[in-house]
Amino acid sequence: MDNVDTQVLKKADEWLREGRRAVLGTIVRTWGSAPRPVGSLVVIRDDGLVVGSVSGGCIEDDLVDRVRAKALAVDKPQRVKYGVTAEDAFKFGLPCGGTLELVLEPVTPRSQIAALLQRVTAGKQTVRRLDMTSGAVQLDDGSGRDVLRATDAELISVHGPRLRLLIIGAGQLTHYLAQMALACDYNVTICDPREEYADGWLVPGTTLVRTMPDDTVVELAPDANTAIVALTHDPKLDDLALMEALKSDAFYVGAIGSQKNQAKRKERLVEFGVTPEQLEKLHGPVGIKNGARTPPEIAVSILAELTAQKYGYRIPTPLAPTTAPAEPGCSMQ
Repeated sequence: MDNVDTQVLKKADEWLREGRRAVLGTIVRTWGSAPRPVGSLVVIRDDGLVVGSVSGGCIEDDLVDRVRAKALAVDKPQRVKYGVTAEDAFKFGLPCGGTLELVLEPVTPRSQIAALLQRVTAGKQTVRRLDMTSGAVQLDDGSGRDVLRATDAELISVHGPRLRLLIIGAGQLTHYLAQMALACDYNVTICDPREEYADGWLVPGTTLVRTMPDDTVVELAPDANTAIVALTHDPKLDDLALMEALKSDAFYVGAIGSQKNQAKRKERLVEFGVTPEQLEKLHGPVGIKNGARTPPEIAVSILAELTAQKYGYRIPTPLAPTTAPAEPGCSMQ
């Protein structure tokens, strides 16, 4: 499952190969409240077809009219602003007087969209340097610390996964979680030494390793952009990964299992030398508590908690439902 920006790049490449004129837009700066973050992409075809979003619709309508009229980024890149005044903010649907600045560029062979896509789909973080005068593009390997920058001379944008997710276990739940994580721009690695699970792994765009979980975590060297989730239900595997993960700088560490199993797990981890402070990092049962019962629902709850943790939000404990669900089932969280 591609993330939104990869879908935009694929469509830009498709239209270029078809010989269509198209304009690629990148958000480079926002002030106040803006609907989409810096780095978001949109591509507009000469007949007004749009893929991607920079505002939720209002600004796109204006961009479509100007692209159709050949009034934007015809020969070379240019910068445009929307919502500078309160009147413009209301006109273009920017809340609270927000302001948006875009770099627009004509999609040409010099854009190197196909080469960028090849790198991104291979999981390579890539720095794209766009010359604002000529429209020429240079692609370089990313360092993991690169950020978007825009000047009158150059636009430097970052593409490809900057977040890493290691999942222990290649079961059914992992298939759903991995696909959703790919759409959220994670570089996903699956660790499972069990042949009966690893041999059936079918999610493209992910990396499968068959090494022992503790060795895998150590080799991964988790940093503040890494999340680790243990999903095997097998203490021999999950606990091995958690022992190393809780000692690392990973921004999220979670494990599947009931409250009772989590309590037993914490006792075992303490015996293996994990400190009480390190145990505080463990999210277990994994995921937000939303009543999830099926593997896809549980995957949603896990990714929701990952997202909240990534942005520094704390999700309060939800109230229990007043009535029981109609369908039978049991939570796997």
